[in-house]
Amino acid sequence: MMKHRLLRVYVVVAVVCAAGLLAVPDGSLLQTVWQVAGGWFAAAAIVAGVRRHRPAVPATWWLLALGVAGNASGIAIEAIIAHVQAEPTFPSLADAAYLSLYPAAAAGLILLVRRRTPQRNWPAIVDATTLTTGMSLLAWIFMVHPAASDPTIGLLGHVVSVAYPVGDIVLLAMTVRLLLNGTARNRSFFALGAALVCFLGGDSAWALINRMEWEPGPLAHKVLALVFLAGYLTFGAAALHPDVRAVARPTPPRPARPSRPMLAVLTLTSLIGPALLLAEAMAHEVTDALAIAIGCAALFLLVVTRMSQLLTQLDVQSQKVRELAVTDELTGLPNRRAWKAELPHALERAERNGTPLSVALIDLDHFKRFNDSYGHPAGDRLLKEAAAAWQAHLRTVDHLARYGGEEFIVLLPDASTQQARNILDRMREATPLGQTFSAGVATWRPTEDADELLARSDAALYAAKHAGRNRIAVADVALAAST
Repeated sequence: MMKHRLLRVYVVVAVVCAAGLLAVPDGSLLQTVWQVAGGWFAAAAIVAGVRRHRPAVPATWWLLALGVAGNASGIAIEAIIAHVQAEPTFPSLADAAYLSLYPAAAAGLILLVRRRTPQRNWPAIVDATTLTTGMSLLAWIFMVHPAASDPTIGLLGHVVSVAYPVGDIVLLAMTVRLLLNGTARNRSFFALGAALVCFLGGDSAWALINRMEWEPGPLAHKVLALVFLAGYLTFGAAALHPDVRAVARPTPPRPARPSRPMLAVLTLTSLIGPALLLAEAMAHEVTDALAIAIGCAALFLLVVTRMSQLLTQLDVQSQKVRELAVTDELTGLPNRRAWKAELPHALERAERNGTPLSVALIDLDHFKRFNDSYGHPAGDRLLKEAAAAWQAHLRTVDHLARYGGEEFIVLLPDASTQQARNILDRMREATPLGQTFSAGVATWRPTEDADELLARSDAALYAAKHAGRNRIAVADVALAAST
């Protein structure tokens, strides 16, 4: 209860903090203090959440707290520099503080993603790389290239200017990886994702404003500042929520097949390159042909890789379906369909080679009574253990299958009636859990077909059960005795 109360108090303070930012005068000292205090408050909340809930990967949250505190400190440093210097230079110490968020958050997310998905999820990696590549192409054209082309800021200015969009690209890549990897999500996970989206959205908005060379008014400036403050505070809420303990738990990977919304997103991403080229061509100023060509080639290769993964998955699933169609799920033996498909081929070989062939139907004695006494799980265990025990006493050429229920059937190529009986006797003695079986064996006659052979074997099994069970009956002998 105390932990939930702390979260509720934090949410109330966070809402007041966010609403208050819109009330303070834009560009004032109070606004600077308000933003910095909000960021430090969120960083302190992250630390408190780690200490209270002890999440599985605390390093992730320590790094996020460090990045949030550093980014918020950049606001204070920038204000101090503006107050001290009549014409602030670029870059400055404030940029180092702002940029500290990116490596800290990226490193923390890498640790979290690795913990959530210990095994590499290649479909998710390809999807994340595709989305990141498309966004990177946009970032290059609208953010990186213009920053790198500005001749007025010097080499260090170019490096810092490029570091911002590159940091956003890295953060975007890790955010997409986090969102696409695994299926287990909770409130803390969604809060973490929302915080990352706030920072990415705020940076994108500033990049668009700079590209348009537009000076935002007081209201727009407040809204942009609110976006970053919301990101700070949402990080704190994610860490304070009790669900933070489960965020790093290993999670099942997403299905390899993309959902329809994901397919739509991937389709739009793959069209970014052609759309940019078309826009520049219509403006009669193709200035980024090389970047667009490289981006399109990378996206094309990623799409081909994803298609290859889907085709491989389809082949694996098709193979599994084929195996399930001819395999008994419980025992792992061939099922009745597979056995009946094998029998005609065995008869052809026996006729061609002039060798004997025997078929035996096996029925576990009093199986219903066993199930009623010990339960169906015990009955399933008996079927599995019996199948394994009998299989160990068969020859390599023999073919044991589950015929249905507690009935099994075995194909014995190149086995006379007596040889078939000897094999079945060994199998009967190996029956596990103190149980027994009855069997009826028939040796193929060149004049009969598969159905007639099975009918004689079934009649012999019926005779064995009628004679008291726990025995092996030979078709011709049993039929003669019954007449």
